[in-house]
Amino acid sequence: MTEPRVMTAELAVPARCELAEGPVWDADSQQLLWIDILAGRVHWFDPTSETRSSFGVGCQIGSAGLTTSGRLVLALEDGFALCDADGGNLERLPSPAIDLSLVRFNDGKPDPWGGFWAGTMQRDEGQDGLGSLYRLAPDGAITELVTGVSLSNGLDWTGDRRHFYYVDSPTGAIDLFDTDPQTGTLSNRHRFVDVTPDDEGIPDGLTIDADGGIWLAVWGTGEVRRYEPDGRLDTVVRLPVSQVSSAAFGGADLSTLYITTARENFTPAQLAAEPNAGDIFRCVPGVSGRLPFRYAGPVMSALGR
Repeated sequence: MTEPRVMTAELAVPARCELAEGPVWDADSQQLLWIDILAGRVHWFDPTSETRSSFGVGCQIGSAGLTTSGRLVLALEDGFALCDADGGNLERLPSPAIDLSLVRFNDGKPDPWGGFWAGTMQRDEGQDGLGSLYRLAPDGAITELVTGVSLSNGLDWTGDRRHFYYVDSPTGAIDLFDTDPQTGTLSNRHRFVDVTPDDEGIPDGLTIDADGGIWLAVWGTGEVRRYEPDGRLDTVVRLPVSQVSSAAFGGADLSTLYITTARENFTPAQLAAEPNAGDIFRCVPGVSGRLPFRYAGPVMSALGR
């Protein structure tokens, strides 16, 4: 068996986030977007000018995605919303009824069909199966896609729209669904790869590159791992921090892998040992990514809502 290639990542942004997640590359502005979940903030970084900006949404946030209108679609802790790229004109969208005392929204992405998928996670780790994965359609309709989820996390679709990779973190694995290439309808859920069979780390956010490789952040290990479509571990990217949360390709040619990290619940001693926890890292792994999909939903203010 061929040993996986091992790489290291370098510091890109000294962000000092509590729980940085959900990186997205915006090709229009040539900037990287990510969120700080617990702080309820959306961050932007321009790698050319090395300038940063951010805005708050007034509550915890699970994920953010780009839209065809130039706005952002958000999964706030309790439901979906739209806002301008600078945070202005925040507008609530139709959302599923959830018990915020038990669950909150977590990772999410726009899909290839113009919708936005985001899932919930339980607040108490001792209560499993309370969450779900939802789709917000362009017309505002809500569909519950997967039930019995404990911690909805990484998600992405293959380039041919025929497969969907999905992480429910406590399972320690990535699951694979078949998808209808015209509608995105899910079927035939099965195990793609057991990521942490020995309980070493937790599978978190993921992204797919232009060659079909799956890049997975493994929380607690200080690693991002690339799996080939056949499940073979191909590459390991090592970071100097343990809480690695997600990854996305960016840069003008989409050749830079940006990686988000966290310092959630760190003690002073842990923070002293990992001073760059919560920062954004990058590496150039030799493969390129794909442009992110965009939510095609309506600009709510244009409809008078």
